[in-house]
Amino acid sequence: MLYLDNSATSKINEEVLEAMLPYLKEEFGNPSSKYYTLAENAKKAVETARHHVASLLGCETDEVIFTSGASESNNMVLKGVTEYYANQGNHIITTNVEHPSVQETCQYLEQKGTRVTYLEVDKYGRIDVEELIEKIKEDPPILVSIIWGNNEIGSLNDMKLVSDICAKNNIFLHTDATQVVGKVHVDLNQYPGITFLSCSAHKLQGPKGIGICVIKKHPDGYRTKLTPLIHGGGQEFDYRSGTLAVHNIVGMGKAAELAEEHQEEHYTHLSELETYLIEILNDKLDGKITLNNDNKNKIPGVLSIQLHGINNELFIKKVSNVIALSTGSACSSTKPSHVLSAIGLDIDQIRTTIRFSLSADIKKEDLDIFKSL
Repeated sequence: MLYLDNSATSKINEEVLEAMLPYLKEEFGNPSSKYYTLAENAKKAVETARHHVASLLGCETDEVIFTSGASESNNMVLKGVTEYYANQGNHIITTNVEHPSVQETCQYLEQKGTRVTYLEVDKYGRIDVEELIEKIKEDPPILVSIIWGNNEIGSLNDMKLVSDICAKNNIFLHTDATQVVGKVHVDLNQYPGITFLSCSAHKLQGPKGIGICVIKKHPDGYRTKLTPLIHGGGQEFDYRSGTLAVHNIVGMGKAAELAEEHQEEHYTHLSELETYLIEILNDKLDGKITLNNDNKNKIPGVLSIQLHGINNELFIKKVSNVIALSTGSACSSTKPSHVLSAIGLDIDQIRTTIRFSLSADIKKEDLDIFKSL
């Protein structure tokens, strides 16, 4: 099968799997235990993984907090900041194209009395930074949460500009970078305004069930405070309690190490695959296709394309034995895409849209299957 749903999840890398296996078998110690070898080995493995993730993202090792994934990280930041800083305000600014784990958390917080401003986006899914500035002036928020790279159409927000705006106004900035990490160069040293960043391992050929939340320290060195989502034994610097899933953490660390090592070559390869796939579809459908995403300033390997005259659900079912495709986010598969609606598509256009999310493992000739459909 040709797997083209890598934005939903990616196949685990063999080197990642090999790195994990010892921690599912003989190296089963709890890193929170003390002194004996199994515990110390587990502790060292966790810290090595933390180092690899920090290196990929350009942050300090002890700013990397392991969670079960980006959805938990997003919930932890939005709920934790809102509760801890409730006496400083109750306003959050986000966008109308966020992942459901941000969007629905904001809706939950609204029911609890938080005021949420949803920024609109342009036809490529990007915010207008002037609107952000205006909304900050009207009612300074305690938190801004802006998706870095959109999971359905691949568009990148100008996070450097957003970061500078939030830093200037002394406002916490959170970004869901799940689709970006490992595909686009991220160096948090260049984004001083970003306090929180979320991502998951399974989007960069790591295991499911593990992700991180970067929580940047204050420039003076002290830790940023928030109310934990999970209370308990005080693991992860008191941010996230619970016994650490060492095997998954090791897998995420290895995936981060490989992503950093191969990032440039993968970027080039994915860009070439995109161009080739668009050429094939154009030829096959006599030019009756429309790209929903910009062809620049985007995540490599993520394409959202209207195939005019073709119902997306029927097409995906028809080819499901040989090709894995999706209409959009796997986390909102039962609803019409709020992202495509937000960028101005009507219901008929949405029903012809398919998301193609490529992998660096794919060869150009693999895409020739579309020529025979």
